[in-house]
Amino acid sequence: MPRRDPRSRARSAPAASCPCGLPAEYGDCCGRLHRGEASATTAEALMRSRFSAFSVGDGEYLLRSWHPSTRPPVVELDRSVRWTRLEVLETTGGSSFHTEGTVRFRAHYVERGKEGHMEEHSRFARHAGDWVYVGAL
Repeated sequence: MPRRDPRSRARSAPAASCPCGLPAEYGDCCGRLHRGEASATTAEALMRSRFSAFSVGDGEYLLRSWHPSTRPPVVELDRSVRWTRLEVLETTGGSSFHTEGTVRFRAHYVERGKEGHMEEHSRFARHAGDWVYVGAL
């Protein structure tokens, strides 16, 4: 996904629904994770919160939720891309009983007026007790 400097402020998300696709308001859903008030309880929850971070422009959260062994020095988000919808296609492991998991997803976006999507099969692991993104398989 496109990257932007992590020091930039997150754009506000609509109050009506969370970008992750769950039926909750952003502030009560992924916003709590972005603000550090809660942690993802599953690999899928972390995936959803990371999609929401791309959607609202929260590069700092993306860095915090990335495994230190694969984390880039900065995240640069492309402001010309608007992330619009997430489809979780498959998960393996990643529950509160696991230490690793995968999530295969399709992320929809609009870039310069044209709709598109990207798919990734991502690997997640627990690090210091929290779920973190390791990388694409």
